[in-house]
Amino acid sequence: MGTANISYLSIFSLIVFIAVIFIVNNKLRLSLNKEISIAIIRMVIQLSLVGLFLQYLFKLNMPIINMLYLFFMMIIASFSAIKSNKNIVKNYWMQIFLSILIPNLVILLYFNTFVIRLDNILDAWYVIPIGGMLLGNALTGIIITMNSYIKSLEEKHLKYYYLLSLSANHKEAIKPYIKEALLTSIKPSIASIETIGLVALPGMMTGQILGGSVPLTAIKYQIAIMLAIFSVRYFCSLLIIVFISGKLFDDYGIIKI
Repeated sequence: MGTANISYLSIFSLIVFIAVIFIVNNKLRLSLNKEISIAIIRMVIQLSLVGLFLQYLFKLNMPIINMLYLFFMMIIASFSAIKSNKNIVKNYWMQIFLSILIPNLVILLYFNTFVIRLDNILDAWYVIPIGGMLLGNALTGIIITMNSYIKSLEEKHLKYYYLLSLSANHKEAIKPYIKEALLTSIKPSIASIETIGLVALPGMMTGQILGGSVPLTAIKYQIAIMLAIFSVRYFCSLLIIVFISGKLFDDYGIIKI
């Protein structure tokens, strides 16, 4: 069984539901219609352009081009992380980029080499979609971790200095903030893993089943990708704390925020 083709007219028919949303927004005086319209138009344009580009990328399937595209995605993700937090200034970019790059690259190459055992570990058909899934979850983890870590240091800075006054060293004093930031980032992933398959079928598994794969094969891929996603998110969250801590404290351990 192959994937059922979707016509442009079929896609456009979904506008009926968007129209209902617009009517409800008007009734409730929610000024969201313009924002929703712009978001939908941007989504269509972006996905269309990406689709055209990926057609050529998959046709060429050159390892160096595939990796360059992956690095490009990581660079965009780094800027997105900066944009998401007003407290993050531009000179944090390298710390964010390295926090994204290292876990994503290591786990992606391991996944392609030892889990799905590809002859060409930089095959565009695997590197781009799997790398994109890992990267998307890594970005979410980094944003949540940074927001939690910086906010905690801002709002609970007296607790940090209190711990120092009790003879705690710098590492001991920031440990509660690190734990809180990691828990905030990782708990949603744990909840997702616990309920996967019961509440909803995940994206990769659904895509493979729609593409004609045997459900058991799709399940094995999904288990593998979920473990990879969780690992990437955890290590990215941990690394961003390590890397930005040097920027958040001076040489004497004083908070610079």
